[in-house]
Amino acid sequence: MGDREKKSKLFEQFARVGKALASGKRLELLDLLAQGERTVDQLARAADLGMTTASSHLQVLKQAHLVGTRRDGTRVFYALAGDDVAGLYAQLRQVAQQHITDVEPARVAYLGLSNTGEPTEEVARDDLLARARAGHIVVLDVRPNTEFTAGHIPGAISIPLEELTARLDELPPDTLIVAYCRGAYCVLAYDAVRELLTRGRRASRLKDGMLEWRLDGFPIETGAA
Repeated sequence: MGDREKKSKLFEQFARVGKALASGKRLELLDLLAQGERTVDQLARAADLGMTTASSHLQVLKQAHLVGTRRDGTRVFYALAGDDVAGLYAQLRQVAQQHITDVEPARVAYLGLSNTGEPTEEVARDDLLARARAGHIVVLDVRPNTEFTAGHIPGAISIPLEELTARLDELPPDTLIVAYCRGAYCVLAYDAVRELLTRGRRASRLKDGMLEWRLDGFPIETGAA
Protein backbone atom coordinates (compact mmCIF):
# COMPACT_ATOMS: atom_id res chain seq x y z
CA MET A 1 0.00 0.00 0.00
CA GLY A 2 1.33 3.42 -0.91
CA ASP A 3 1.37 6.37 1.43
CA ARG A 4 -1.98 8.17 1.13
CA GLU A 5 -0.54 11.61 1.94
CA LYS A 6 2.22 11.25 -0.63
CA LYS A 7 -0.23 10.05 -3.25
CA SER A 8 -2.51 13.01 -2.59
CA LYS A 9 0.44 15.39 -2.96
CA LEU A 10 1.33 13.79 -6.29
CA PHE A 11 -2.18 14.19 -7.65
CA GLU A 12 -2.30 17.78 -6.44
CA GLN A 13 0.72 18.44 -8.65
CA PHE A 14 -1.18 17.00 -11.63
CA ALA A 15 -4.13 19.21 -10.70
CA ARG A 16 -2.03 22.35 -11.12
CA VAL A 17 -2.24 21.89 -14.87
CA GLY A 18 -6.00 21.33 -14.75
CA LYS A 19 -6.50 24.43 -12.62
CA ALA A 20 -4.43 26.54 -15.02
CA LEU A 21 -6.55 25.35 -17.96
CA ALA A 22 -9.85 26.06 -16.18
CA SER A 23 -10.48 29.37 -17.93
CA GLY A 24 -11.75 30.08 -21.43
CA LYS A 25 -9.52 33.13 -21.68
CA ARG A 26 -6.41 31.20 -20.69
CA LEU A 27 -7.23 28.60 -23.33
CA GLU A 28 -7.58 31.43 -25.85
CA LEU A 29 -4.12 32.67 -24.86
CA LEU A 30 -2.72 29.17 -25.40
CA ASP A 31 -4.43 29.12 -28.80
CA LEU A 32 -2.63 32.34 -29.74
CA LEU A 33 0.71 31.19 -28.35
CA ALA A 34 0.45 27.98 -30.36
CA GLN A 35 1.06 30.21 -33.39
CA GLY A 36 4.26 31.71 -31.99
CA GLU A 37 5.61 33.83 -29.16
CA ARG A 38 3.92 37.12 -28.27
CA THR A 39 4.30 40.02 -25.86
CA VAL A 40 1.69 40.72 -23.20
CA ASP A 41 0.31 43.71 -25.10
CA GLN A 42 0.02 41.67 -28.31
CA LEU A 43 -1.82 38.91 -26.47
CA ALA A 44 -4.07 41.38 -24.68
CA ARG A 45 -5.15 43.00 -27.95
CA ALA A 46 -5.69 39.69 -29.72
CA ALA A 47 -7.73 38.23 -26.85
CA ASP A 48 -9.62 41.48 -26.16
CA LEU A 49 -8.27 41.73 -22.63
CA GLY A 50 -6.92 44.53 -20.51
CA MET A 51 -3.18 44.43 -19.87
CA THR A 52 -3.58 43.66 -16.17
CA THR A 53 -6.04 40.84 -16.82
CA ALA A 54 -3.88 39.36 -19.56
CA SER A 55 -0.83 39.49 -17.30
CA SER A 56 -2.72 37.74 -14.50
CA HIS A 57 -3.84 34.93 -16.79
CA LEU A 58 -0.31 34.52 -18.15
CA GLN A 59 1.11 34.30 -14.65
CA VAL A 60 -1.28 31.43 -13.86
CA LEU A 61 -0.11 29.62 -16.99
CA LYS A 62 3.51 30.33 -16.15
CA GLN A 63 3.16 29.07 -12.57
CA ALA A 64 1.82 25.81 -14.00
CA HIS A 65 4.85 25.73 -16.33
CA LEU A 66 2.65 25.73 -19.44
CA VAL A 67 4.31 28.87 -20.80
CA GLY A 68 7.75 30.40 -20.50
CA THR A 69 9.22 33.85 -21.10
CA ARG A 70 12.25 35.48 -22.63
CA ARG A 71 13.34 39.10 -22.34
CA ASP A 72 14.47 41.27 -25.26
CA GLY A 73 15.46 44.64 -23.85
CA THR A 74 12.40 45.99 -22.07
CA ARG A 75 10.03 43.58 -23.81
CA VAL A 76 8.99 40.21 -22.40
CA PHE A 77 7.87 37.52 -24.84
CA TYR A 78 5.68 34.59 -23.84
CA ALA A 79 5.78 31.21 -25.57
CA LEU A 80 4.40 27.72 -24.98
CA ALA A 81 6.68 25.62 -22.78
CA GLY A 82 6.76 22.89 -25.45
CA ASP A 83 4.92 21.18 -28.27
CA ASP A 84 3.38 18.88 -25.67
CA VAL A 85 1.45 21.87 -24.32
CA ALA A 86 0.04 22.52 -27.79
CA GLY A 87 -0.84 18.83 -27.99
CA LEU A 88 -2.58 18.97 -24.61
CA TYR A 89 -4.60 21.99 -25.72
CA ALA A 90 -5.61 20.25 -28.96
CA GLN A 91 -6.57 17.08 -27.07
CA LEU A 92 -8.65 19.07 -24.59
CA ARG A 93 -10.66 20.55 -27.45
CA GLN A 94 -11.15 17.15 -29.04
CA VAL A 95 -12.39 15.59 -25.79
CA ALA A 96 -14.78 18.49 -25.26
CA GLN A 97 -16.06 18.17 -28.84
CA GLN A 98 -16.70 14.45 -28.39
CA HIS A 99 -18.28 14.47 -24.95
CA ILE A 100 -19.96 17.85 -24.37
CA THR A 101 -23.04 18.34 -26.53
CA ASP A 102 -22.97 22.12 -26.11
CA VAL A 103 -19.67 22.39 -27.99
CA GLU A 104 -21.06 21.64 -31.45
CA PRO A 105 -23.79 24.33 -31.52
CA ALA A 106 -21.26 26.81 -30.14
CA ARG A 107 -18.79 25.83 -32.88
CA VAL A 108 -21.44 26.10 -35.59
CA ALA A 109 -22.53 29.53 -34.36
CA TYR A 110 -18.99 30.92 -34.06
CA LEU A 111 -17.77 29.65 -37.43
CA GLY A 112 -20.95 30.76 -39.18
CA LEU A 113 -21.87 27.28 -40.38
CA SER A 114 -25.27 25.87 -41.17
CA ASN A 115 -26.47 22.74 -39.42
CA THR A 116 -25.89 20.83 -42.65
CA GLY A 117 -22.11 21.04 -42.38
CA GLU A 118 -19.11 22.92 -43.75
CA PRO A 119 -19.55 25.59 -46.46
CA THR A 120 -16.91 24.16 -48.78
CA GLU A 121 -14.97 20.99 -49.41
CA GLU A 122 -11.82 20.76 -47.32
CA VAL A 123 -8.33 19.89 -48.58
CA ALA A 124 -6.53 17.27 -46.49
CA ARG A 125 -3.14 18.12 -45.01
CA ASP A 126 -1.30 15.25 -46.73
CA ASP A 127 -2.72 16.35 -50.10
CA LEU A 128 -2.03 20.06 -49.90
CA LEU A 129 1.74 20.19 -50.48
CA ALA A 130 1.66 17.89 -53.52
CA ARG A 131 -1.13 19.88 -55.15
CA ALA A 132 0.62 23.18 -54.40
CA ARG A 133 3.95 21.98 -55.86
CA ALA A 134 2.14 20.83 -58.99
CA GLY A 135 0.61 24.29 -59.37
CA HIS A 136 -2.93 23.01 -58.92
CA ILE A 137 -3.69 25.24 -55.93
CA VAL A 138 -2.56 28.43 -54.22
CA VAL A 139 -2.08 28.18 -50.46
CA LEU A 140 -3.29 31.30 -48.66
CA ASP A 141 -2.39 32.15 -45.06
CA VAL A 142 -4.95 34.63 -43.67
CA ARG A 143 -3.49 34.95 -40.16
CA PRO A 144 -1.83 38.17 -38.95
CA ASN A 145 1.65 38.81 -40.33
CA THR A 146 3.37 38.09 -37.01
CA GLU A 147 1.92 34.58 -36.97
CA PHE A 148 2.92 33.95 -40.59
CA THR A 149 6.48 35.05 -39.82
CA ALA A 150 6.66 32.75 -36.79
CA GLY A 151 5.80 29.71 -38.91
CA HIS A 152 3.80 28.93 -42.03
CA ILE A 153 3.17 26.27 -44.64
CA PRO A 154 5.95 26.23 -47.27
CA GLY A 155 5.03 28.27 -50.33
CA ALA A 156 2.03 29.93 -48.70
CA ILE A 157 1.06 33.48 -49.62
CA SER A 158 0.43 35.79 -46.67
CA ILE A 159 -2.62 38.04 -46.92
CA PRO A 160 -4.23 38.76 -43.54
CA LEU A 161 -8.01 38.49 -43.67
CA GLU A 162 -8.61 42.21 -43.19
CA GLU A 163 -6.46 42.92 -46.28
CA LEU A 164 -7.94 40.24 -48.53
CA THR A 165 -10.47 42.33 -50.44
CA ALA A 166 -7.96 45.08 -51.22
CA ARG A 167 -5.27 42.60 -52.30
CA LEU A 168 -7.42 40.18 -54.27
CA ASP A 169 -5.56 40.98 -57.51
CA GLU A 170 -2.42 39.39 -56.01
CA LEU A 171 -4.06 35.98 -56.31
CA PRO A 172 -4.29 34.15 -59.66
CA PRO A 173 -7.87 34.30 -60.96
CA ASP A 174 -8.21 30.76 -62.32
CA THR A 175 -6.51 28.63 -59.65
CA LEU A 176 -8.17 27.06 -56.62
CA ILE A 177 -7.24 29.01 -53.49
CA VAL A 178 -6.93 26.99 -50.29
CA ALA A 179 -7.08 29.20 -47.22
CA TYR A 180 -5.89 28.29 -43.74
CA CYS A 181 -5.56 29.94 -40.36
CA ARG A 182 -4.80 28.92 -36.76
CA GLY A 183 -6.63 25.65 -36.37
CA ALA A 184 -9.86 23.71 -36.46
CA TYR A 185 -11.76 26.33 -34.48
CA CYS A 186 -10.38 29.43 -36.20
CA VAL A 187 -12.93 31.52 -38.09
CA LEU A 188 -10.47 33.45 -40.29
CA ALA A 189 -10.19 30.81 -43.04
CA TYR A 190 -13.96 30.33 -43.12
CA ASP A 191 -14.47 34.06 -43.58
CA ALA A 192 -11.75 34.18 -46.24
CA VAL A 193 -13.39 31.40 -48.25
CA ARG A 194 -16.76 33.15 -48.05
CA GLU A 195 -15.20 36.39 -49.27
CA LEU A 196 -13.37 34.68 -52.13
CA LEU A 197 -16.49 32.83 -53.28
CA THR A 198 -18.47 36.05 -53.15
CA ARG A 199 -15.83 37.64 -55.39
CA GLY A 200 -16.17 34.84 -57.93
CA ARG A 201 -12.98 32.98 -57.00
CA ARG A 202 -12.58 29.24 -56.59
CA ALA A 203 -11.83 28.67 -52.93
CA SER A 204 -11.62 25.94 -50.33
CA ARG A 205 -10.18 25.51 -46.85
CA LEU A 206 -7.38 23.40 -45.45
CA LYS A 207 -8.70 20.78 -43.06
CA ASP A 208 -8.03 22.15 -39.58
CA GLY A 209 -5.13 24.65 -39.56
CA MET A 210 -1.62 25.55 -38.47
CA LEU A 211 -1.86 23.98 -35.02
CA GLU A 212 -2.78 20.57 -36.39
CA TRP A 213 -0.29 20.94 -39.25
CA ARG A 214 2.52 21.54 -36.75
CA LEU A 215 1.45 18.73 -34.40
CA ASP A 216 1.33 16.25 -37.30
CA GLY A 217 4.96 17.04 -38.15
CA PHE A 218 4.40 18.62 -41.57
CA PRO A 219 7.12 21.01 -42.85
CA ILE A 220 7.12 24.61 -41.67
CA GLU A 221 8.91 27.69 -42.96
CA THR A 222 9.64 30.81 -40.92
CA GLY A 223 10.24 34.40 -41.90
CA ALA A 224 8.31 37.13 -43.63
CA ALA A 225 6.80 36.74 -47.09
